[in-house]
Amino acid sequence: MVPVIGLFSGFLPFFVIVYAIFKAAYHFKVYHHNISFDQLPKSFHGLKIVHISDLHIGGFNYQYKILGRAVKLINKLKPDIIFFTGDLVNNYAWELRGWETVLDKLVANMGKFAVLGNHDYGDYSEWDTTEEKEENLNTIKQFYKKIDFTLLLNQSRIIENNHEQIALIGVENWGKPPFKQYGDLETSLKNVSTIPFKILLSHDPTHWSEQVIDKTDIALTLSGHTHGLQLGFNYKKLKWSPIKYKYKHWAGLYKHNKQYLHVNRGLGWLGFPGRIGMRPEISSIELSSSGF
Repeated sequence: MVPVIGLFSGFLPFFVIVYAIFKAAYHFKVYHHNISFDQLPKSFHGLKIVHISDLHIGGFNYQYKILGRAVKLINKLKPDIIFFTGDLVNNYAWELRGWETVLDKLVANMGKFAVLGNHDYGDYSEWDTTEEKEENLNTIKQFYKKIDFTLLLNQSRIIENNHEQIALIGVENWGKPPFKQYGDLETSLKNVSTIPFKILLSHDPTHWSEQVIDKTDIALTLSGHTHGLQLGFNYKKLKWSPIKYKYKHWAGLYKHNKQYLHVNRGLGWLGFPGRIGMRPEISSIELSSSGF
């Protein structure tokens, strides 16, 4: 009996790693949230949002059918708006080859919006010239046009419904050092300061703590970046990952007074090519107006 137990114990880590790489890495999970806001216009009551993040699309190794499954799951949710909060690639624009035929199938009747993440700028690669790096970034930006996403670069957009409005704001990546701070929230807010309900897309959740809460009237911030470290556990309302010791806000929904932050665990992977207890996430968020 002892040798059998020892043999099992010896092989268990191997089986966990195999499962993490070949199954869990692409075992997409839909997380559902309902949030009520006082300032949400009544005509937007029941607004359905899908939030995705951190595709790191090079990791899919051009296996188009795998990500196609996630696209089908998203479309089944029938979202009004789809938000993507950055890290489309690991480093290079060539990772995107052929993916427009998959991602252009995402459907949302009020639009699809995105921001850049820290990996999209090419800061972690060696480039022969500055122009080469700029061309890489511009190719990534142009890809969003191919899949009918509006890329917000320290910009805002207004969505109107029955003569009522909400504001969508997107900042470039903003993080604590060593991450660069391309984001400019003040500039992003200029044209929508009078609109009472605002949604912010910001890749790094530390931005919420540093510049959003108690300093703006932004109702909902959507972020990614952490991946939940691709390691941990989630059981009902319990969640844990070693990443919590680096990021205070690392997965799921957070609230400070009347301001909310949602951190998506990511659809892709980086570094370790798998996930243990931290499945790739599709977030379905329904907004309600407390006036109803």
